[in-house]
Amino acid sequence: MVIGSQPDLEVVGQAGDGNQAVEMAEREHPDVMLMDVRMPGMDGIEATRRITSLKENMTRVIILTTFDLDEYVMSAINAGASGFLLKDTEPETLLGSIRTVYQGNAIIAPSATKRLIEKMSRESRENRDDAVRQSASARHSSPEETQSFYRDPELDLLTDREREVLVEIAHGLSNQEIADKLFIGLPTVKTHVAHILAKINARDRVQAVVFAYENRLV
Repeated sequence: MVIGSQPDLEVVGQAGDGNQAVEMAEREHPDVMLMDVRMPGMDGIEATRRITSLKENMTRVIILTTFDLDEYVMSAINAGASGFLLKDTEPETLLGSIRTVYQGNAIIAPSATKRLIEKMSRESRENRDDAVRQSASARHSSPEETQSFYRDPELDLLTDREREVLVEIAHGLSNQEIADKLFIGLPTVKTHVAHILAKINARDRVQAVVFAYENRLV
C-alpha cells in the first residue's frame, strides 16, 4: 500500500464496514482515517459522525467518493469530515492530503469542489429562500420587501479583505496561492483564515467553503 511505504506514515488497520471503522477508531485512535461513503451496514457518513463525536478522540476523517455517484458529500462534511477526495486521486495528492489533515487543516478535491458543493448549497439556499417567502407571507408583505435570500449574520462580521480571502478559499486555493493572488504575505493570509473560521464558527476550511456557497459569495 502506498501509505505504508512512507517513512512518516503508518497504517494501523483496515475496516470492512462502518461499524468496524468506529470500533477501530475507539481502539487505535488513529490520527487520520480514509472513509468510503458507501460501505455495507453502517455507511461512511454515520461512521464519520460517530467517530468525530467520540470523546477524547482527535481522529480526523477524509471521505473518499466517486463524483458521478456520490450525493452524500455535504452530509459527510456536516457529520465532521475534514474533507473529501475522489477515489482516482493521484497517490502523491492522497499522501499530501493525509499530511495536511493531520496538521489540522482540511482538504477538498479541486475537481469536485465547485460542482458538488454548489449543487448541495443551491438546494440549501432554495430551502432557505422558501423560508423567507413564507415569513414574508405570514407578515402580509411581499418577498421583495424583505431580504431576497437568507444570509448568515456572521457574514457581516467579516472585513472586506476577509471576504476576499474566503472567496479564494471557496475556489480551492491554498494559503500560498491566496497570498500570491492578493499580493499579501503568507502569515497575513493565515491570520485572515483563522479570523474567518472563528467569526463564522467554522471548524475548518471545508465548512468555510460551504458557508461561502450558501451565502452566495461564489
